[in-house]
Amino acid sequence: MFDKILTVFRIPELRQKILLTIGLLAVYRMGFWIPLPFIDQAQLSTYIADLQKQQGGFGQVMQIVALFSASSVGNSTIFGLGIMPYISASIIFQLMGSVYPPLERLQKEGEAGRKKINEYTRYATVLICLGQSYMWVRALSGGLGSGQGLIIPNFDTFYYHIVCTVTMTAGTILLMWMGEQIDAYGIGNGISLLIMAGILARMPQAGWSLIEPALEQGVKLGTETGIERMLLLGCLFVFVVVGVIFMTQGQRRIPIQSAKHVRGRRVMGGQRQSLPLRVNQSGVMPIIFASSLLMIPFFLFQQLSNVWPQNLTLSMLSDAFGSGRGYIYNMFYIILIYFFCYFWTAITFNPKDIADNLKDHGSFIPGYRPGFRTADYLEKVMVRITYVGAAFLSLVAIIPTVISSAMGINFLIASFYGGTGLLIVVSVALDLVQKVDSHLIMRNYSGLMDTEEGR
Repeated sequence: MFDKILTVFRIPELRQKILLTIGLLAVYRMGFWIPLPFIDQAQLSTYIADLQKQQGGFGQVMQIVALFSASSVGNSTIFGLGIMPYISASIIFQLMGSVYPPLERLQKEGEAGRKKINEYTRYATVLICLGQSYMWVRALSGGLGSGQGLIIPNFDTFYYHIVCTVTMTAGTILLMWMGEQIDAYGIGNGISLLIMAGILARMPQAGWSLIEPALEQGVKLGTETGIERMLLLGCLFVFVVVGVIFMTQGQRRIPIQSAKHVRGRRVMGGQRQSLPLRVNQSGVMPIIFASSLLMIPFFLFQQLSNVWPQNLTLSMLSDAFGSGRGYIYNMFYIILIYFFCYFWTAITFNPKDIADNLKDHGSFIPGYRPGFRTADYLEKVMVRITYVGAAFLSLVAIIPTVISSAMGINFLIASFYGGTGLLIVVSVALDLVQKVDSHLIMRNYSGLMDTEEGR
């Protein structure tokens, strides 16, 4: 394996791509140490830490938001918004492409239409950044509801709002540009790599929070960080990662037969191939949508319980969707994941287009006539495997909350055992390895995952 890694860096073009990608990711991480101007960072850090201790639900929500966006909003840095505004704009245009005819026509125009949609996405990203950054800056100037502003005194409020809003917007636009540079001149998907880097950067903090108690009381049986718990967490992590890789790579292969045709004295076609349908067709989007929607009732019930503190029902609902993370939260979480799995698959998977493409290329599925029958069969197959994929996503999504509540460990540590973070890391890592393998195979080298027998 070490020889294969050395081979990767012996290829000049591939070495330049990897070094450029690493350099841009390093710049991305450096931006998280550059704070916004005029903010009392010490007071802000103390306030966020106290709030997370008092309201575990708020702390988990802040961690989920930071996880999705590869951001550090709580620290108020120039990259505080992360890349989430660009992702939101991309999702909006992808959804509109299925219901808005002009965008649908652009999607079918190939490379020219894709460039035009990317241009619209950039403009929408700027507008979203301006709105989100201004709201966050206004929250800071009001002390996030604490009644005391977190900005350094003796600065004009309007000037402070404008400077910080433009700074955070420029930071997100820079991240968007870096992601596009990685796509064009680096290796891998730039936006996905930025998110993965943000997730992996949290691992040292999570590991330290798990090991720190052991330095005080020792890793002994029956203690808070006992050796039996360490071994259990290690085995569980390996099991979850292997399961995620297995389901992420899982496919249902539909046999396809190409029609025979005669050209001169030669008979062409007649080959059997397969059409791979991914079990997890929707990727991580259902978990992102479900988690985002479940933040709404948490904040809603929390505000209502503050207005009517004597109402026990509102307090119970606030705990159920916030710090409790109990049966009610998990039940709605699973229901929403199933809904968005089918919703996203219906948008991204069009069986009619696939059936028409097979018909145009002279291919068919044995036992089904080309056209409507083939499209109907593909839709039924996708409905069945989507049910399995949704069950897999639901299991992975609730693993962090189950581990956090059952074993009494920090949610930051439990989040590495499932949820969107683990799916993103595994998916991006597999995609990165496949792209490196494609460069090696083009130059007659064996891939990173090839065995000696596979040579």
